[in-house]
Amino acid sequence: HAGTHVDAPHHFLNDGQTVEKLNLDTMVGNAYVCQFNDDVNEITSTLLENALIPKDVSRLLIKTRNSKIWASDKQIFDKKFVAIVPDGAEWIVKRGINLVGVDYLSVAPFGEGTVTHRILLGAGIVALEGLNLNSISSGFYELVCLPLKLLGSDGAPARVILRK
Repeated sequence: HAGTHVDAPHHFLNDGQTVEKLNLDTMVGNAYVCQFNDDVNEITSTLLENALIPKDVSRLLIKTRNSKIWASDKQIFDKKFVAIVPDGAEWIVKRGINLVGVDYLSVAPFGEGTVTHRILLGAGIVALEGLNLNSISSGFYELVCLPLKLLGSDGAPARVILRK
């Protein structure tokens, strides 16, 4: 995986739900950007619960210190990126969110990707990874996420824009 992309359920579930079967309605519409301080190392259920994310949010984009990486010249993969841990993924599922986007190349911690991915993808949540949110503030935006229609693929590069 490189750059902005979406994961289809087939990526971790081997269930035949490949990228061309993703519902584009899930990837276009109102989204909420939630920004966390630079001292946050992982996205947990407690952190999400205390973030005062509006109740009606169905598309959640998470901005962390990872966003600064996109603004830098750093070209080495950072294994200590901020990611969603399993209890954070469970909170997202319980909250009824349909799409979650993160500002690095995986929703899950490095070397521990299976559980978080299985929780999210198993619930039918679109995982949008590799977002550059460096110049984006917290708040509501219109999200347009258009993944390439790669037949039989477990993920695809995507062109993603946010409009105020």
